[in-house]
Amino acid sequence: MNHALVTGGAGFLGSHLGDLLLERGWRVTVMDNLITGDTRNIAHNVDNPNFRFIHYDVTNYLFVPDKLDAVFHFASPASPIDYLQLPIQTLKVGSLGTHKALGLAKAHGARFLLASTSEVYGDPLVHPQTEDYWGNVNPVGPRGVYDEAKRFAEAMTMAYHRFHGVDTKIVRIFNTYGPRMRLNDGRVVPAFVGQALRGEELTVFGDGSQTRSFCYVSDLIEGIYRLAMSEENNPTNIGNPSEMTVLDFAKAIRKATGSNSNIIFQELPVDDPKVRQPDISKARRLLDWEPEIPLEEGIRRTIDYFRDKV
Repeated sequence: MNHALVTGGAGFLGSHLGDLLLERGWRVTVMDNLITGDTRNIAHNVDNPNFRFIHYDVTNYLFVPDKLDAVFHFASPASPIDYLQLPIQTLKVGSLGTHKALGLAKAHGARFLLASTSEVYGDPLVHPQTEDYWGNVNPVGPRGVYDEAKRFAEAMTMAYHRFHGVDTKIVRIFNTYGPRMRLNDGRVVPAFVGQALRGEELTVFGDGSQTRSFCYVSDLIEGIYRLAMSEENNPTNIGNPSEMTVLDFAKAIRKATGSNSNIIFQELPVDDPKVRQPDISKARRLLDWEPEIPLEEGIRRTIDYFRDKV
């Protein structure tokens, strides 16, 4: 039985990945310091003999005695509120945490997958974003702690691949939504859903013309798994290429929740990307992957999850 370590495995994406690995016959060790993760995301696996949880900070020395076949490095704060409240931790887990996780993969002869992000493209000047685009990032802005942490993590990952021969993968994750998101993490999906369910005004930043591309979590995790099992070592975009404006998304959430909430507008945050849309040609070609869950269905599932949490 293959054995995987998922760092950040009590978080939104990491917990869904752990579930998929268990379903596919893997043993799973989850490691999380619970700064942004939540044990409720993994509680359903506690009695599974193939599951283990370790409460630990991956920026420290890493040791897992059992043989590992794969290391999935998902540990990192990953929302706008986190960037402001946990800037040092964000930088540390992207640099020190990635170094420790890569060293562990090297020691076990395990394949390694880095959960990177579309944020490495910054406020992009190329649209849609392809993997060969180097990005437009402000390294000293408030979002820079996340953007540059992930850019450094990618560089470290490729260095371990080239110098140490570690079988590495890099997934650039675009906007993802679904159950287990934190209601108050500042990201657009839980923000709109929470406001709509509470009957509050929906807050759109800027004029709402900025675009995002929303991928349902199960689609994303399937793409990540296929990438992890592939022979591809260079960065690969995984996300939904269906682009829409933030204002249109707010209206879609309002309709899906049956809310009568007004939409209000506030000043756009510093360095907020104006456009964000993945080119997934590479994922289609190499992984035979593309998203399948329609936005309406994904929104319904997400709203159902949040109804008893507002």
